[in-house]
Amino acid sequence: MEAITLSRIEMSELLLSLHGASERRPLNILQEAWTKFHREEVQEGTTLPAFLSTEIPPFLQKIINGGRVKGLSLGEIATLGHLIEYSTLSVTAMQNWVKRDFKEYLGSPREGKKYSVNQAALLFMIDDLKAALDFESIRQLFRLLFLAPERDDDDLVEPAQLYYGYAELFEEIKSSPVLQVQGLADRSAQQEYSTKADRVLKASLENMMQRLSHLTRTQRDAVRNMLMIAAISVQTCYFQALARQYCNAALFLDF
Repeated sequence: MEAITLSRIEMSELLLSLHGASERRPLNILQEAWTKFHREEVQEGTTLPAFLSTEIPPFLQKIINGGRVKGLSLGEIATLGHLIEYSTLSVTAMQNWVKRDFKEYLGSPREGKKYSVNQAALLFMIDDLKAALDFESIRQLFRLLFLAPERDDDDLVEPAQLYYGYAELFEEIKSSPVLQVQGLADRSAQQEYSTKADRVLKASLENMMQRLSHLTRTQRDAVRNMLMIAAISVQTCYFQALARQYCNAALFLDF
């Protein structure tokens, strides 16, 4: 059966909706994410057979049925993680992060026996950042943004909002011809590409930073750098996933 796939911007919107920080309903976000892969069926009026062949995990069934979501188990976070394009999130990895590697930032479940949307966003961020950084580097970045790990009220930006910010930036990278990967063997061409890419990304970042006008200049720089690092890390996730696909194809087609 076909699985639903969400981009990071769609997943970040879903988290914010579940958090009550968005006017959009979770169901509408899932509907739009599914529809973009079935435009032909929508135009032909054959959406029912297409949807019946789509795998819907129990947690998504709860959302579709209008059930209230208060907190997420690690299993439910993993279910959502499996929907994210290029993601390799697993329950085992998250258990290690919660209990050991990032315990000071994730801590205990904050919604009864379940984790909050912000904790889920942190787990998704760790999964993205580890494609390009080691755990100690990720922890140092978190220290800049989440000043006292045991508190939430002093965070420079909520994790769910930060996740949305770099997901939005990655969408800018995907949609901008200037930022799309090209075969640039010539050094002067590489320099020109780098200059153009830097200009486009900085413009996108400044639009996002306007939402954080309450921060000091140093704090804004910390958030800006984190957004850039995370968006580039997602690109790394994409290339790793692409390499795995080519490897699988080479091995499978070796008749």
